[in-house]
Amino acid sequence: MKSDRIKNWPKEERPRERLLAGGPDKLTDAELLAIILRVGQGTFKEGVRGQNASDFARTLLKEFKGLRGIDRAHLQDLLKVPGLGPAKVAQIKAAFELGKRACAAKLTALSFGSSQAVADHFRPRFTGKGHELVIAVFLNGQNQFLGEKDIAEGTPTQTTVYVRRIIEDALRLSAAAVVLVHNHPSGNPEPSAGDDSTTHDLLKACQLVQLVLLDHIIIGESEHYSYNDAGRLQEFKNH
Repeated sequence: MKSDRIKNWPKEERPRERLLAGGPDKLTDAELLAIILRVGQGTFKEGVRGQNASDFARTLLKEFKGLRGIDRAHLQDLLKVPGLGPAKVAQIKAAFELGKRACAAKLTALSFGSSQAVADHFRPRFTGKGHELVIAVFLNGQNQFLGEKDIAEGTPTQTTVYVRRIIEDALRLSAAAVVLVHNHPSGNPEPSAGDDSTTHDLLKACQLVQLVLLDHIIIGESEHYSYNDAGRLQEFKNH
């Protein structure tokens, strides 16, 4: 029977040693989270009696419905979990933030040269989503990444986009341009009448405050739709 203490496991089975030997991409979500949870020689002092870091990591993933759920959870919700104290919660949140900043750096390197590059970057964010998620991406005058924000989540058929919120966030970041990205859970990226209305309203709002709406990109299962590539933004500007 395997010991409850990770330090007593064979080296080839310990998450940290497996990462160092084969790289982080070889580990499961639970194993990566277990590395963050561990303190000292394979134990974690804030944990629940009878559980090692790997067991506790699986418990967290189940309770919050995966890594996305843990990332989105408020600090106070995590602190309510038996076995999680301020130090562990801080480490978990710091790890997620580092991951986001690494993605931001990668996105900057893309330079938004095409709608395909943006679609390829964001498509993994929408994998498995049963509802629409709307993301606003903020850029400077050289189309370099400044930040992004989840603007709205909705039902599989309709999401209300808060144009005012997008404008406020853009101004707060001193952005010069905006790209709107959202998914269609049906897998078909063709825009709806609601998508047209949102794009038109956002374009007009951006013009009022001298922001540029570079594109509104809809992500489908394997394809995407770009209002800019289709010439629709120019149509809206002319009307």
